[in-house]
Amino acid sequence: MGTDNGDELYRIGDTLYPCTTSITMGYIGGKWKMVILFHLKEQTRRYNELRKLMPVVTERTLSLQLKQLEEDGVVRRVVYTGKPPLRVEYSLTDFGKTLIPVLDALAGWGRLVAKERGEVVRISKG
Repeated sequence: MGTDNGDELYRIGDTLYPCTTSITMGYIGGKWKMVILFHLKEQTRRYNELRKLMPVVTERTLSLQLKQLEEDGVVRRVVYTGKPPLRVEYSLTDFGKTLIPVLDALAGWGRLVAKERGEVVRISKG
């Protein structure tokens, strides 16, 4: 593997990446992917559970981000059709679980920034 010194590119599938950081961001970049992964870190969740945990994300955005995470092999989607209503559950794949240390590190840094520079704002759940 290369050394991120600018002399090489990294190819994964049809995509070329200029450095290994861009590979990581290719999988988890965007406003909501890390949040989704953080909520799946500890347990499998249903779509509606994720919606409740992320009240400010639109349904369309959540669906698109979940689809991308599934296509990238980070998230597993299981559909249960045995009896109505249809149930869909999401969980981290083994590959997705390799991101847990990254998720923990970023969440820890966010807590530090929130403590030093932010404030808690309560939202009503209704």
